[in-house]
Amino acid sequence: MLRDRKFGQHLFESMDRQFAEAEEMLNRMFRTAREMKPADIAGAFPYYYGYQIIVGPDGKPHVREFGNVRPTSRGLIEQSGVREPLVDTKLEEKDNALVITAEMPGVTKQDVKVKVAQNYVTIRAEKGEKKYYTDIPVDVELDDKSAKATYSNGILELRIRLKEPLKSKETEVQVE
Repeated sequence: MLRDRKFGQHLFESMDRQFAEAEEMLNRMFRTAREMKPADIAGAFPYYYGYQIIVGPDGKPHVREFGNVRPTSRGLIEQSGVREPLVDTKLEEKDNALVITAEMPGVTKQDVKVKVAQNYVTIRAEKGEKKYYTDIPVDVELDDKSAKATYSNGILELRIRLKEPLKSKETEVQVE
């Protein structure tokens, strides 16, 4: 019984020590932030980085990175002034079309350039310091003559009809 009490006491002492270290680290971070001048961080924000995972029509997941920084062994490294927009792709079987939605605030529809190729779609926009660029891989055949794009409130929506309707495959799975 005494041994269990000492173990519990040791556990709580260890937790107290870890919380004290975390509190000291946060205090150092806040001190550093208070000492910074606005000129030190001007033009440096926002930094963002993420992954987008979608499942293609072939049933395989496709992972795409986005953001204006990239992770390296030395931490996050700022990329060029070109930002990769957050993009969502969706196959609409009812309309037999691929719908691509991209967020690109701060530009006008005249600044947006879209190119449709056989196996990818390129989106580019530039206005002052706002620069966007992305290549979106496509694994279905597109009718590039049918492409229609709209841009409103920072959101680009691109609709492209497929050359051939998607054929849904059914596979019966044996239950064991």
